[in-house]
Amino acid sequence: MAAGYLEILRARHATRLLVGTLVGRLPNATAAIAIVLFVRAEGGSYSLAGAFAAVYGVANAVGQPVLGRLVDLHGQPRVQLPAAIASALAMAAFAFIGPDRLAAACVAVAVAGLFTPPLEGGLRALWPSVLRKEGQVHTAYAMDAVAQEVMFTLGPLLVTVCTSLWSARAALLVLNVIGVLGALSVVVSRPSRAWRSAPREAHWLGALRSPGLLALLGAFLFVGIALGSITVASVPYADDHGGDVVYGWLMAAIGLGALVGGTVYGARQWTGEPARRLQVLVALLAVCYLPLLLMPGAVAMVLLTVVAGVFLAPAIACAFVLVDHHAPRGTVTEAFSWLVTTFTVGASVGTGVAGPVVEAGGALWGFAVPGVAGGVSLLVLLATGRVLAAPGGRGVVAASSENDPNRAVEPRFSTGDRA
Repeated sequence: MAAGYLEILRARHATRLLVGTLVGRLPNATAAIAIVLFVRAEGGSYSLAGAFAAVYGVANAVGQPVLGRLVDLHGQPRVQLPAAIASALAMAAFAFIGPDRLAAACVAVAVAGLFTPPLEGGLRALWPSVLRKEGQVHTAYAMDAVAQEVMFTLGPLLVTVCTSLWSARAALLVLNVIGVLGALSVVVSRPSRAWRSAPREAHWLGALRSPGLLALLGAFLFVGIALGSITVASVPYADDHGGDVVYGWLMAAIGLGALVGGTVYGARQWTGEPARRLQVLVALLAVCYLPLLLMPGAVAMVLLTVVAGVFLAPAIACAFVLVDHHAPRGTVTEAFSWLVTTFTVGASVGTGVAGPVVEAGGALWGFAVPGVAGGVSLLVLLATGRVLAAPGGRGVVAASSENDPNRAVEPRFSTGDRA
């Protein structure tokens, strides 16, 4: 695997595109944490901090498919860079407005989330034009996933370092400037400038006409709620156990656990029904959230948070297998996008729910939310087990001979579906 990664990184443009995309996505990956720390630094409540993070997340979930379709229609440079600049300017406005002017601050946060550029989908669309062998493309997808977990592990630490050295406001500004530079690095590259989407058609309901996919979306809404609630519940715990540095380590620990779990899970071939395997993984995920209620010292809590993240990436990876199985023919990309969007909305709802819960009962009640949400997700999977185990649509995504010589899946929206 290491040799395969090195072979990809030696390909022309590959390292630049990977690093530029990860740097460009940094503001989005750290937005919830940066917003929570900023609002708390300005004297806002936990409920207000969670609400602002939720506004950003919901706006981001709405904007991604819209911007993705615009990228398909007009190309990457015309959409990605203006969107990155607009998002950064809106977040800068929020940093200077502050949380006290509620209406203006909400608008600024919503605009920042809405215009977050879809760099992740853009990168996966570019890999087939950069790497000419199908095996290399698949390895690049795996490398992309591992690199993202590293970003989600180190990103929270970067936020807390900026906050400690300067301020929470400076962290918001610096991260978004870095994000614009990352997006610029991608869109001025030759592969990004040359890329064009292939037209494709879809039913007006698209992937949502699949009962199996709807069951998955229902389950992963609650997985997202669990993850989002930890973001807010960790703040009062950190306030009592060392402050922002501890909070950064707790957030990084979730990503580290997911990185370890995803690496181990992807190292072997799994047999048996993926629907049953997903039930087991989500059950383990819910169980691993429960020890957080012990709220031990900072070091032990960080270790428990690592354990809480271990089964997240395997559950998501298994869900992707089921998405591919149940997506109606020709809607695989759309189906993947719906799962990601639903997970993002769930995380935003989790931050919004956890705020009032923490206000009412403190960190202990806050850490009860992920365990409950994980249990509800498992109940959804158990209730829809027959639907998930049934034969699926075996979706197929059309390929463009110009931009997809290996017929690899491109996670973008249809240019032919203009309704």
